[in-house]
Amino acid sequence: MNDDKQQTHFGFKTVTEDKKASLVADVFHSVAKNYDIMNDVMSFGLHRIWKRFTLFTSEIKPGDKILDIAGGTGDMTKGFKKIVGDSGEVWHTDINSSMLKVGRDRLLDEGILTPQCLCDAEKLPFPDNYFNGVCVSFGLRNMTHKDIALKEMYRVLKPGGVLMVLEFSKVHKPLDKIYDIYSFKLLPLMGKVIAKDADSYQYLAESIRMHPDQETLKEMMLEAGFDKVKYHNLTFGVTALHKGYKA
Repeated sequence: MNDDKQQTHFGFKTVTEDKKASLVADVFHSVAKNYDIMNDVMSFGLHRIWKRFTLFTSEIKPGDKILDIAGGTGDMTKGFKKIVGDSGEVWHTDINSSMLKVGRDRLLDEGILTPQCLCDAEKLPFPDNYFNGVCVSFGLRNMTHKDIALKEMYRVLKPGGVLMVLEFSKVHKPLDKIYDIYSFKLLPLMGKVIAKDADSYQYLAESIRMHPDQETLKEMMLEAGFDKVKYHNLTFGVTALHKGYKA
């Protein structure tokens, strides 16, 4: 009976957990082709600065092994590959085949050859204590069981390894009112005009509001086992970079 199924959120809608994965998949199958141009338009190019900040503060070194979860079109994979060099290893992963394919093609076009894997962050197919760093950039909010995903990220990290979570977060007051107008009026309109898909960008706006705020996510990372968890607000809290370490 459906009454026995666990409920979760898909944007502002309540759905059963078994339906959320397919609904999220449909969103990213739809937006994959226009994902990069929409990122530039939606953030006025700021996503590039947020990602550079993450890379610059990552503490990753040449020769390190890195896991890029929800790697999408490959921005972070490309950045980490430049840092770790030929002696290092960067895995480009995503749960969505369309996003992974777009990212693979883009990386190959830029001469970057790196291992890739279609996988679920809640069931990572990697051994314990393998990576020096794990990064999830604008992907955690789409996961059904964030607590399980965080524990998996902890598991695959080596002792001393770092988790980096770059994600939309809670905007500082009084900008929240302006941000709401932008998110729920302009964002779907841009999705309709540029990507011919207003509904997917409506979901993306809603998913940001349903994501844990800065302090809540910090507590979730601590509960997953991470040590010395801290976060940096970027652009007045539009996004935040959380970092935690495996003791």
